Amino acid sequence: MINCFILDDEQAAINVLTKYITDTPYLHLAGSTTSAPQAIEMLKQTPVDLLFLDIQMPLLTGLQFIDLYGSNLQVIFTTAYSEFALNGFERNALDYLLKPIPFDRFLKATEKALNYFNRQAITPNAPVADDFILVKTEHKGKLRKVNFDEIVYIEGLKNYVSIFTNKQEQIVTYSGIGELEERLPPRQFARVHRSYIVAIRMINAIDGNELFMKDAPRIPTSGRYKDELLTLLQKSILQNK
Repeated sequence: MINCFILDDEQAAINVLTKYITDTPYLHLAGSTTSAPQAIEMLKQTPVDLLFLDIQMPLLTGLQFIDLYGSNLQVIFTTAYSEFALNGFERNALDYLLKPIPFDRFLKATEKALNYFNRQAITPNAPVADDFILVKTEHKGKLRKVNFDEIVYIEGLKNYVSIFTNKQEQIVTYSGIGELEERLPPRQFARVHRSYIVAIRMINAIDGNELFMKDAPRIPTSGRYKDELLTLLQKSILQNK
């Protein structure tokens, strides 16, 4: 779960973001305020991962606030003024949302945050990230939560991928297999073929260019994908000795 904080001098803008955060399963609202000085005190006492930060505010602008107090936070800037976008990205913001903020654009920005924390989770002492991904299904506008420990393997086809789970489900999402690979933790999943990603824990055996999987058909592997998989499995064996 990503802990979020909202700093915006307009309560109406806070209300919109609060509703969006509440409706997004991987986000949790840790606090909000219209006052930059109050935000400083609240952030000292509240664990926060992601800051939604307005740029045009009295006393301190959002850019000044992040320069002074936000070096340890990931930031999504929010503003009604598009000319501030470059300044926001120069401060390594995850994204920049232009008001009024539509929900689909909000989701795109927060998925960037989720991907960031998932990548950080594979390094020592990194922030704890969620153990799932959200994918867009064939039903227009519907997001589906898929837990990592449910995934057996993923098959990429021309314009979509199918996620096969240990619940005998096939979840179709309109995404490239490479894009999906970037969102999965590499200690748990391996690309074994240009068209397949597998959960490492589900591999029972390797015979030639085929993987024998638990609760799945045989999966092909070859070339550099097979070499990388064997290297990964060898490292796992050494670490467990």
